[in-house]
Amino acid sequence: MQEIQQLRKSIDEVDEQILLLLSKRMEICRLIGAVKRKHGLPVKDLPRENDVYARVRKKAEELGLDVAWVERVYQQIVNMCISIQE
Repeated sequence: MQEIQQLRKSIDEVDEQILLLLSKRMEICRLIGAVKRKHGLPVKDLPRENDVYARVRKKAEELGLDVAWVERVYQQIVNMCISIQE
């Protein structure tokens, strides 16, 4: 059981890093939203979204991750960013 507890502790540490990075990404999105409002730009930017998904799919494949699952996660992240920018 000690081995599982240590592994779970490692997962908790990774989760904290993921959340800190997600928080940083959201703050950057808030700043982007402010710039878009200042310049009258639309929140949705489909070419940028498509670039993000393509980059994420490629990296997921390189890392041996399930590309479809990773893309679904990023769709949620992008949706969060869009809502923050609005």
